[in-house]
Amino acid sequence: MPKNKLEDVVFTAIMATVMVYGMIVYNVALNTGKVDGTTFLAATHELIFMAPTAFILEFFIVGKIAAKLAFTVMKPTDKPQFITYAISICICCIMCPTMSLIATCLFKTPSFGTWVQTWALNFPMAICYQMFYCGPFVRLIFRLIFRRGKNKENAMQPPHEEA
Repeated sequence: MPKNKLEDVVFTAIMATVMVYGMIVYNVALNTGKVDGTTFLAATHELIFMAPTAFILEFFIVGKIAAKLAFTVMKPTDKPQFITYAISICICCIMCPTMSLIATCLFKTPSFGTWVQTWALNFPMAICYQMFYCGPFVRLIFRLIFRRGKNKENAMQPPHEEA
């Protein structure tokens, strides 16, 4: 995980871009009723605005709030992996309604009902995508970019399990 500001910026930029792109693809697929090459291409148009928006929100506001929320149920002595999961879930719980509101205002007919519907459709996907695909993928990319100490040789190897 990030150890300094530069690493935090890089990690957040990668995470925001991958997460936003996946969620835009999901929403385009919902709107068109199909997933094909045009779905992935169409998602790039919104990505140009939505990824920087997500980065700014997460880096300057949501990340700090999510960490505070996560530590209301986690202790600093808990396993780092579980702390990471708790923070990721808290970030999703804040970013999903926020980004759904922004997308509703920009790309749909803005109304409270439309926002709630968008949020409700996005939330299960956002949690699953973050926890099972995007989060692990971005952490792997991050480890490959910022290899440390013994991890330089073992960046691609799974951790050893103790018996």
